[in-house]
Amino acid sequence: MLNLNRLDLVSLRLFVAVVDAGSLTAGAERFGISLAAASKRIAELEHHCGVALLQRSPRGVAATASGQVLHRHAIDLVAQLERLALAVEDFRQGTGGHLRLAANPSALGGFLPAQLALYAARYPAVHIDLEDLLSEDTVRAVAGGSVELGVVGENTPCEGLETFVCEVDELVLLLPPGHPLAAGASAAVPFVQALDHDFVCLQRQASLTRKISGAAEAVGRVLRLRIQVRSFDVMARMVAAGLGLAILPRAGAVIYASALGLEVAPLAGLDVRRRLLLAMRSRAALSPAAQGLVELLQARIGAAAAR
Repeated sequence: MLNLNRLDLVSLRLFVAVVDAGSLTAGAERFGISLAAASKRIAELEHHCGVALLQRSPRGVAATASGQVLHRHAIDLVAQLERLALAVEDFRQGTGGHLRLAANPSALGGFLPAQLALYAARYPAVHIDLEDLLSEDTVRAVAGGSVELGVVGENTPCEGLETFVCEVDELVLLLPPGHPLAAGASAAVPFVQALDHDFVCLQRQASLTRKISGAAEAVGRVLRLRIQVRSFDVMARMVAAGLGLAILPRAGAVIYASALGLEVAPLAGLDVRRRLLLAMRSRAALSPAAQGLVELLQARIGAAAAR
């Protein structure tokens, strides 16, 4: 039987990082230790478990069947330890808990700031930890327990997580003033016509970029990605500089259009509904701080559906 006293929590956390990265080198870098130290810790962990935990190849590493079992349990253990550390810190500082949340650019550039302001007013003693991540990274953060809640695009795989729709917005076209497609911006611009121009987008793996690229492929076209950036703010500034067009949710587009003197036009020939999901591992296991945000967002989306 495995001697639990020999299990090293540091090595377990390293093991999770290595499996998630698919590379011993990347896992060591993510964990902040040398490759030699990481190799030694993993070897000692395999020795204590009595089985091989990783399959090594020139392309990286992957968990063995036994390693997959350990990975699942280690994730739960690491998440519980992080919640414990935050709870102890709350006691020490006298705060009312931690809201640990990750969100994609669509949420951060749209509905989420206003909702977090409402949340902060309702729960002033709660400390908010917010991470700016792409949807796929947000899913990993939720699954790994580093955050309790995550806002992601609806086209992001969320296997094993509980989700519900927390936002429905409309995708629109953001254009520089004087652009040929900006003439009569109140009229819908055909998506295929917009595809004749260069675009400024988020990174290729972003859920919004994947949605737009997929829509272009569906009509036999290729999205002309001229510049890829990490935020809506930079997207809008690139559009203002005349470097391309952008498609983003209306809630964010109108803000940037007003600030930078840009044009906003509706789109035709594209599914313009942009649905965002709130993801969590288990609603029943959420902290009171996280449960408060879930209730606030559910009430909001329910009120919107009733109108």
